[in-house]
Amino acid sequence: MPSLLNPYITFDGDARQAMEFYREVFGGSLTVNTYGDFGQKEAGDAADKIMHGMLVTESGFTLMGADTPPGGEYKPGNTISVSVSGEDADELRGYWDKLSGSGTVSVPLEKQMWGDVFGMCADRFGITWLVNINQQQT
Repeated sequence: MPSLLNPYITFDGDARQAMEFYREVFGGSLTVNTYGDFGQKEAGDAADKIMHGMLVTESGFTLMGADTPPGGEYKPGNTISVSVSGEDADELRGYWDKLSGSGTVSVPLEKQMWGDVFGMCADRFGITWLVNINQQQT
């Protein structure tokens, strides 16, 4: 699978509704995971909120979205990130190194609870990037 460049939109508690709307608009297959799905009991009232949603369409579009994380601040105007994902670890680590090198790392690029290698950073221009290296499921 080649690397992908995807928009990732943050919502203020209505990610499920928004992602379902986008599925109606674009068609495709929607998967969502809540904070509770990953056992984050500290999420409290946010346990049913979307931690990660992904819409993949027959046209080749991929749109990702999530609710603002528990304890996070929703800031309209700063509600979109760019996600780069795929299986080519060398290529994706190269992107990560360049994007994070002169930026700020908020989540180090390392194996995460869902099994993939993931990191998040803001580049030197303040753009948030999410890099996910898909791992083979066993």
